[in-house]
Amino acid sequence: MNALTLYDIAALYRADADKLAELDLDDQVVLDTLESMSGALEVKAQNVVAFARNLQASAAAIKQAEEQMAARRKAIERRAASLLHYTQTAMQVAGVQKIECPWFRLSIQSNPPAVHVFEPGLVPGQFMRTPEPPPPAPDKTAIAKALKAGQDVPGCQLVQSQRLVIS
Repeated sequence: MNALTLYDIAALYRADADKLAELDLDDQVVLDTLESMSGALEVKAQNVVAFARNLQASAAAIKQAEEQMAARRKAIERRAASLLHYTQTAMQVAGVQKIECPWFRLSIQSNPPAVHVFEPGLVPGQFMRTPEPPPPAPDKTAIAKALKAGQDVPGCQLVQSQRLVIS
């Protein structure tokens, strides 16, 4: 036998509540009956939320592990770069241009010339790039304020949603 899902239990509860509303029963009887029926819904909801919290904890642990691994990767990358710079400096100090071995070849080469801008304020305008402005976007704060004040804003409406609060 399959266990009922939270949706199934909620649908059954709602159907039973609707049936009770159609009967000519005392209000207290209806409330007592609904309270007795809500037990399965409450237990299932508690179990679902507990499982969701476990998933959230797992996700947080994975995120922390990712951050730790990223920090470790960056440290290893810095160490490798430092060792390569150390090797380059030693070869340059010794005046050695090339070292060969069975696995790789080391050689000192000049990079292509690079532009170094030491005083950006002195660069003529023709050599400056202007970034493209961001595309216009709706100002939701201003729209909400206008709608709350009773103004009509075409293409916009205030929407009231709900959320689950676990405290």
